[in-house]
Amino acid sequence: MITAIVLLTAEKSKVHSIAEMFADMKEITEVYSIAGRYDLCVIVRSKNNENLEDFVTNQLLIVEGIINTETLIAFRTYSRYDLERMFDMD
Repeated sequence: MITAIVLLTAEKSKVHSIAEMFADMKEITEVYSIAGRYDLCVIVRSKNNENLEDFVTNQLLIVEGIINTETLIAFRTYSRYDLERMFDMD
């Protein structure tokens, strides 16, 4: 499983509606409204890099109201939770 952290800056009037829309997307497991330079932090999980690239570029980044993004790819997970089992991507 590939995990990406996408940090987004959005138009202030659209932050809530964008977050709600993202929360309904299958590939997105978590959406956080955050303080600081970015408005939202989105956790995306995918079977492979190709599916991740397709989702990020063809679905996520075309959402109206997004001003800027930064996508981070996670190499390794340090967690007490069994994320593979929790987010079975079959």
